[in-house]
Amino acid sequence: MALNGGSKTFVQDEEKQRLLLEEHTEKHFTASEVVRDIIIGVSDGLTVPFALAAGLSGANASSALVLTAGLAEVAAGAISMGLGGYLAAKSEADHYNRELQREQEEIDTVPDVEAAEIADILSKYGLGPAEYGPVVTSLRGNPKAWLEFMMKFELGLERPEPRRALVSAATIALSYVAGGLVPLLPYVFVPRAGRAMAVSVAVTLAALLFFGFVKGRFTGDRPFLSAVQTTVVGALASAAAYAMARGVQSI
Repeated sequence: MALNGGSKTFVQDEEKQRLLLEEHTEKHFTASEVVRDIIIGVSDGLTVPFALAAGLSGANASSALVLTAGLAEVAAGAISMGLGGYLAAKSEADHYNRELQREQEEIDTVPDVEAAEIADILSKYGLGPAEYGPVVTSLRGNPKAWLEFMMKFELGLERPEPRRALVSAATIALSYVAGGLVPLLPYVFVPRAGRAMAVSVAVTLAALLFFGFVKGRFTGDRPFLSAVQTTVVGALASAAAYAMARGVQSI
């Protein structure tokens, strides 16, 4: 009877835990890599084409010439940034696969040493031998879980998404195009480049404010503070790029 009662209590505890998990929804942000790529693409897209357009405007170029040069820069920049994102993500995946193979070889050749490393890792979380012993035994009986545990807790590496490199390249490139078109739009509607530059400055600053606000909402930061920080950083970067462009023209 005691055994049946204990089994009944265990089942009730499992059911209670299941209900608690169903009722509790944790609001964690899980798309940090995509957001990072968007931030990189949009930030560069807002600043680099703006600096080019502003520099050409200062040289008394026509709006048509500024627009043509700006669009060419956006195309080249999107390709370059996308390629950079692809290579970076591909390098991360290659590094993970190399470490995965090395860790698998260590588990196969020196399992006792790897098991001792599990114990050492768990002991750093305050677990004693009586507590981490069953965990070590359980992991040794599950080679796949053992390998994943070592990759995550010993090496601090997460398995990359299979299509991460392509997604990163596309995200950065498209974000760069979206950001780069913003400072160029005034040159489509305003024929005088000097006046178009003034409109471009206002539009770019507004875009930075909006982008910073949205970024703050998605990442959990304070949206208004994020908007101000993004605008200030973007404005300083644009001003520096514009100053360099004008400096090159004066040579």
